[in-house]
Amino acid sequence: MGVVIWLLGVVLTLGAAAVGPAEGAKNHHYDFFIKESNYTRLCHEKAILTVNGQFPGPTIFSRKGDVVVVNVYNQGNKNITIHWHGVDQPRNPWYDGPEYITQCPIQSGANLTYTIVLSEEEGTLWWHAHSDYDRTTIHGAIVIHPKLGTTFPFKKPHKEIPVILSEWWNADVNSLLEEARRTGGEVSISDANTINGQPGDLFPCSAKGTFKAPVESGKTYLLRIINAGLANDLFFGVAGHRLTVVGTDARYTKPFTVDHIFISPGQTVDALLEADRATNASSNGRYYMAARTFASNTDIGFNNSTATAILEYADARAGTPDFPNLPAINDLNASLEYTALLRSLGSKDHPVDVPTHVDEHMLITLAVNVVPCETGNGTCEGPERHRIAASLNNISFHLPSVDILDAYYGVVRGVYEADFPDKPPFAFNFTDDISNLPTERWFTKRGTKVKVLEYGAVVEVVFQDTAILGAENHPMHLHGFAFYVVGRGFGNFNETTDPAAYNLIDPPFQNTVTVPKAGWAAIRFRAANPGVWFMHCHFERHSEWGMDTVFIVKDGKALQSKMMRRPPGMPRC
Repeated sequence: MGVVIWLLGVVLTLGAAAVGPAEGAKNHHYDFFIKESNYTRLCHEKAILTVNGQFPGPTIFSRKGDVVVVNVYNQGNKNITIHWHGVDQPRNPWYDGPEYITQCPIQSGANLTYTIVLSEEEGTLWWHAHSDYDRTTIHGAIVIHPKLGTTFPFKKPHKEIPVILSEWWNADVNSLLEEARRTGGEVSISDANTINGQPGDLFPCSAKGTFKAPVESGKTYLLRIINAGLANDLFFGVAGHRLTVVGTDARYTKPFTVDHIFISPGQTVDALLEADRATNASSNGRYYMAARTFASNTDIGFNNSTATAILEYADARAGTPDFPNLPAINDLNASLEYTALLRSLGSKDHPVDVPTHVDEHMLITLAVNVVPCETGNGTCEGPERHRIAASLNNISFHLPSVDILDAYYGVVRGVYEADFPDKPPFAFNFTDDISNLPTERWFTKRGTKVKVLEYGAVVEVVFQDTAILGAENHPMHLHGFAFYVVGRGFGNFNETTDPAAYNLIDPPFQNTVTVPKAGWAAIRFRAANPGVWFMHCHFERHSEWGMDTVFIVKDGKALQSKMMRRPPGMPRC
């Protein structure tokens, strides 16, 4: 009876055009209490924001096409929002979560009920705070199993093991963020990488809490790997075992087997592990799972650490675990070789549908820049005493004080400008050495500019890295859509010759693409999800500095191609 009443509420709230759950789908209910809890890591105890006192937070379990309802009660000491990373939320941007993009934050002492509509996603996604640096500790996994009556397109695993890779700061990270905002400088780097909230026994005061995954010889395990970190691309591997990758970003891939994976912030990987090591009284039976930073630009500060957990066979003797052979911290080729292996499954049940005709072509440059230090602020701590910034097409995104979705829906003027450019304002050798760039190329301008798309338009975006203040990787994430990564390359994108090498047969279908250092990546998607959708770098400092923009997708003509109505109870700014 409760489910019937809830579904009636959805229709009344979101309008007659609401998308109901898929046939056979179920509804899941979770309560998230945001509150401070004391945790000790690296010999330091501090209060952190958590969900239900857990770090990492609780896992959401569901099946393809289900609806998940999460009541978020903010009992913390600051405003907050939650984002359901990789969930398309068809026609439902109201509950997507990014602060001042699709909602005003949930104030301390208030609550908001999110409705998360799953559609084509199947595999591993995750949820996290989308306000300030709160996702440092407020994050967790979303597990989406196949619909009842269907199964995995691979051997069913004996057990599934969530592996959440993240970071730990001894200091209060939001205090560090506020200091960086004040000074115009960098945010201090983290003190350790973590696996399921623990740095591992290579760190002081950490042996007791090290995450252990018990396994049985002869069994197959599905590792659901998430990079929830704020700043680090990572290599991950398990000593003595190879990993068979079968999915990324909740979309299945053609299986391939590797010694290690490469994963950027925001991305997920589903990988099978065969527990095929013989165990006896003389063998060790304990193996490190390890995550090591990949630094595409070692000239900037980075966390040079390796987090560990332990894969432990039943009845294993208590010996020192074997350590995996991971690539060096600056091994660019290793990251590229892994990424090149990603291909969509392309089966009957999981077909590929790459758009071949493009309506909107966009070339978007990614840059770390500066803006002038404000008058009266003395000298800032960015390059050459300027304030550090970042940009897309030389526009450093400025968060408004009213959320863009409400402004669009209510036709409120003055909140944003609908003139985000399709190409950069000037052309030059984008990937040339920084020493060859004149200093005027360092500067950008702030603005709240968005790109408006017609419903159903096919969009191709080529992300072009630049060497302004240093070339580096960029994990670019698009809300509301998965996209096909049709091409990658080095140097400056050539619109005449490079598309000839696109993969239009079985490119990976992702929501976060790693744009290579001093190179480019091309994505395609069909704008068939009306609403307001954030696009940003998932290195948190880059997003904070302005490497963001917004797509507004207009309503289509049919009832089912129109954005849902504004639900009651949304927070006010």
